[in-house]
Amino acid sequence: MNAAIFSLALLASSSLVEVSDKVPELKVEALCKATSETDKAMALALPQSFSDCMRDETSAQQQLGEIWAATKLAVRDVCEGEATSGGSQSYVDLLTCIQMTGVAPATTATPALRGASKNRSKQ
Repeated sequence: MNAAIFSLALLASSSLVEVSDKVPELKVEALCKATSETDKAMALALPQSFSDCMRDETSAQQQLGEIWAATKLAVRDVCEGEATSGGSQSYVDLLTCIQMTGVAPATTATPALRGASKNRSKQ
């Protein structure tokens, strides 16, 4: 009986490890929509469209897939917290945070991403 419970506990714990090795699933649509609307309301010369924002977020998500498992858990946790703070979520912010730590493995050619970063207006 104890062996069966122990086996179940081991199976459950190994499945938790697998989940943490996957890039978190973020809801970026709302942020892209808000960013696009804000850019238009501010009458920017080159407002970012919803589709451009989503393309950047998707590209950042794919780049994260290449480096996520090799990135230290502590860095992932801190950066995920930053990328989801304030009710908004952004793969661009998550990728940028990880890259800025200097501990992320190098990816292949990294395109410039604007995304819907909360920090975009500070650039």
